[in-house]
Amino acid sequence: MTKQKVQPVGGTPSDVEQLKIESNYLRGSLVETLANRVTGGMSDLDNRLMKFHGSYMQDDRDVRNERQKQKLEPSYQFMLRVVTPGGVSTPEQWLEIDKLAQKYGSGSIRLTTRQAFQLHGVLKWNLKQTIRQINDVMLTTLAACGDVNRNVMCTPNPEQSEVHAEVHRWSEQLTKHLAPKTPAYHEIWLDGEKVDTGDKPKAEMGLAGNAVEPMYGPVYLPRKFKIGIAVPPSNDIDVYSQDLGYIAIMEKGKLVGFNVTVGGGMGMTHGDNNTYPQLGKVIGFCTPEQILDVAEKTITIQRDYGNRSVRKYARFKYTIDRHGLDWFVEELHERLGWQLAPSRPFHFESNGDRYGWSKNKNGKWNFAIYVNSGRIIDTDESKLMTGLREIAKIHTGDFRLTANQNLIIGNVAAPKKKKIAELMAQYGITDGSELVALRRSSISCVALPTCGLAMAEAERYLPTLIEKLEPVLTEVGLRDEEINIRMTGCPNGCGRPALGEVSFIGKSPGKYNMYLGAGFSGDRLSKLYRENIGETEILDTLRPILSHYASDREHGEHFGDFVIRSGYVKAVADGTDFHS
Repeated sequence: MTKQKVQPVGGTPSDVEQLKIESNYLRGSLVETLANRVTGGMSDLDNRLMKFHGSYMQDDRDVRNERQKQKLEPSYQFMLRVVTPGGVSTPEQWLEIDKLAQKYGSGSIRLTTRQAFQLHGVLKWNLKQTIRQINDVMLTTLAACGDVNRNVMCTPNPEQSEVHAEVHRWSEQLTKHLAPKTPAYHEIWLDGEKVDTGDKPKAEMGLAGNAVEPMYGPVYLPRKFKIGIAVPPSNDIDVYSQDLGYIAIMEKGKLVGFNVTVGGGMGMTHGDNNTYPQLGKVIGFCTPEQILDVAEKTITIQRDYGNRSVRKYARFKYTIDRHGLDWFVEELHERLGWQLAPSRPFHFESNGDRYGWSKNKNGKWNFAIYVNSGRIIDTDESKLMTGLREIAKIHTGDFRLTANQNLIIGNVAAPKKKKIAELMAQYGITDGSELVALRRSSISCVALPTCGLAMAEAERYLPTLIEKLEPVLTEVGLRDEEINIRMTGCPNGCGRPALGEVSFIGKSPGKYNMYLGAGFSGDRLSKLYRENIGETEILDTLRPILSHYASDREHGEHFGDFVIRSGYVKAVADGTDFHS
């Protein structure tokens, strides 16, 4: 193949790029802003900088209009996201997150689709103490958000294969290796000694690495960057949705390396067909010892060639689609100084979670809990938060957050199994087996009232919609049939809706675009079927399709495959065809 000569994207850098280069490696004016008690909020530019430190400013949109009438500022609060590589935390860490949620947050914990903790409702003047206590239990919020590599995902089920522990260690090493090196985080939040960088960025766009940030440089990446590791036959972390994905390859029960995928991503913008969700492409194979090098060099390519003028075109998928996959592979090989080997065979069967009890090879046990939309909270039906707190007090294993917003009580010692089972029964914690399979296969983003990007409900509405579909599912015999259903309040893709066999993306209050036809194992995108419809139209549209599926499906045929075979939508194997 002939090397293409590709230049970085031109144009005037966006205001965010200018902010980053003037921030002195993520410091900016955050110290002064946090000390200002006149307002509970902060400027838009400071809020953008806060993302690198793991936080977004939000406000309670349910009371926004009323507060405006009373001439009060919005009910500002902050979301804090905690980095947990592969979703694994200790009981001590769980108890600390629980305590902080009660003391400084909204009284609940959110398990994200990237296997991270989220705390909502933290006030500006409580941010520093909350972040300090998170760090006290060996967790961090650094790089949980922002234009850097974020929490590295991996298959959380310790029973799934003997190599899981090894794969999880690589997720930890990737997270550590790719984290920002600036001392700003420790200075601002942990009262670390102020460090003179001796290499302050100039007021121009310098992309190359330097002494402070040898990989990122003073302007970091054009947009966020996501990495995930899948262990076949489960694609539970949706590896094709990642900017950079690793697919574990095993031979005779041993991990021999990883197939590498590049260029995935879920976000888009309504009305702009130049934006679209995309699937990662397999480009080759590397050994375990090579994955840090592959990740670093991939990130530097995005650093140097990503679009820094228009943020909605800045994700890595657009860099690859603009320049071509062949160009990227050659550029990667040149930076590595060696070449990826040919990819090796693998097979995915699903992307869901295994609920209930399972036993590890080491004799310990795991219990996978169904968590509605990832929200750990006490309700009339289940004292989930209280029950998990009591379990954490006696548990000697770990807690594992899944990419589907569920939770595994992992590595339960045999003598503890009976007591933990008793506590689950006492507090109404279950594997969801009493629910329809559609609910157990659902994902939704937070959306309203806290997410500023949300156009419609998601977490608060999807359970209601599924409840109204339950009679149909029961009547046609689909109550126990797994169908992936996903809902987001906007097209940013936090709940990976483009990989749902049925999915809804918010357009306006109570209105959604409805998509069908994604692959059950996460290897095909969905396709728009109905635009801007409300609940009545959603139910009227889905009922006959579900009935048709129940009566005419082939043996073992998944819903996404059926709607394509039956002509409801066309198959979408590449994001560039998503809108066609």
